[in-house]
Amino acid sequence: MTLASLQVPVERNTDGIEAVLPQLKEQFGTRYQSSHSMREQHGHTTTWLPNQLPDAVIFAHSTEEVSAIVKLCAAHRVPIIPFGTGSSLEGHVNAPGGGISIDLSQMNQVVAVHQEDLDCVVQAGVTRKQLNEFIRDTGLFFPIDPGADASLGGMAATRASGTNAVRYGTMKDMVLGLTVVMPDGTIVKTGGRAKKSSAGYDLTRLMVGSEGTLGIITELTLRLFGVPEAVSAAICHYPDVESACNTVISAIQCGIPVARIELLDTLQVKAVNGYSKLSLKEAPTLLVEFHGSEEGVKEQVELFGSISEEFGGGDFEWATRPEDRSKLWAARHDAYWAGLSLRPGARGLSTDVCVPISKLAECVTATQEDIEACGFTAPIVGHVGDGNFHVLVLADDQNPEEIASVEAFIERLNYRAIDMGGTCTGEHGVGQGKMKYLAYEHGAGVDVMGSIKRALDPFNIMNPGKIVAIEP
Repeated sequence: MTLASLQVPVERNTDGIEAVLPQLKEQFGTRYQSSHSMREQHGHTTTWLPNQLPDAVIFAHSTEEVSAIVKLCAAHRVPIIPFGTGSSLEGHVNAPGGGISIDLSQMNQVVAVHQEDLDCVVQAGVTRKQLNEFIRDTGLFFPIDPGADASLGGMAATRASGTNAVRYGTMKDMVLGLTVVMPDGTIVKTGGRAKKSSAGYDLTRLMVGSEGTLGIITELTLRLFGVPEAVSAAICHYPDVESACNTVISAIQCGIPVARIELLDTLQVKAVNGYSKLSLKEAPTLLVEFHGSEEGVKEQVELFGSISEEFGGGDFEWATRPEDRSKLWAARHDAYWAGLSLRPGARGLSTDVCVPISKLAECVTATQEDIEACGFTAPIVGHVGDGNFHVLVLADDQNPEEIASVEAFIERLNYRAIDMGGTCTGEHGVGQGKMKYLAYEHGAGVDVMGSIKRALDPFNIMNPGKIVAIEP
């Protein structure tokens, strides 16, 4: 098996592409870019799949501009690939049939903040850090934190999650409404600012997680939360990964409202120490954080501590000052880059799965045994409070035998998670890399997905070759 074999071929419409390029160049001037370096950047990011370049990149400034681009491309049946910050991991922004990459990063205005209603309206290019900086004086914050400073439009498109998901949920729980440009260029508004609605099909949820295959998200209405009165973070080390996972399982089953609970295996701790200049004990480690009132946080800490002690957890190392917590979580967010340092020159093949919390210890332990049997360098890190963990396999992508071995390992991992009642991806999304597992996970549901895709995008121009493979 080769990496390229994971990519679904999409027929190139050369005549259509050649027809739209001069028109777009004339209309957008310097915001139309076609240099090789710009196209390469937009066709390939942190993914390990082979690069597939678009024919041009356009930096859009408004929903109306996106609509105009889509209408022109639809008329000539030219593929369109939405682009946010390029932090996706499964080939979401590759252009298998060429076409136009629409970069939404300059659509970065916070349109409105409704402090009294705990919601806001933003353009798709606003990043999570930008939004939290904008609202920091309101006493509110946006909790979804996937690590990368991703765009909120991209986070909705991939149904992103992150370190706070165990307490606050994922992007599907945060999005109240969307503005979406459909495959024919029509501008549609879904949902609204009301906290609930029974009016018609839930088009918002259909678009959240659709990865640009059904439309382009240009504006979002999002839920916000009050900044907690007290925040306390801690580090605790365990004799083995199973003990750490069992601590997580018991804490969740006891209903402790942990805000964040992250697992780093021994190899990942070693990588973080070297990369982020820390001196953590090199052992399976949990990073936990509690939000609430002073008394509430104190109670949560005491209860979690007693559970941790039952499973051999060592003494907690506390980080209550904001600067100490920021350093701790910055190190966690740098885990991907830290992992790469374990084998200089190797490529990182990052994958994630998610299982029911009761199956977490079993799945992580079996995965570690598989890694050891294969002889891989592959640290594990995870948002284990919701059963989600990530494996970063470091491999020589110029060695076909090694890549084939890694592919077989990733396949076993995905099927293992699905067989345990889980999913092939908790937050990375499907893109190109996870398409082959959808039929095993969803069965005939994949046919339903294909029917929706064909109904909304009959010419298959919206991010083709991702999630489901259809013929136009």
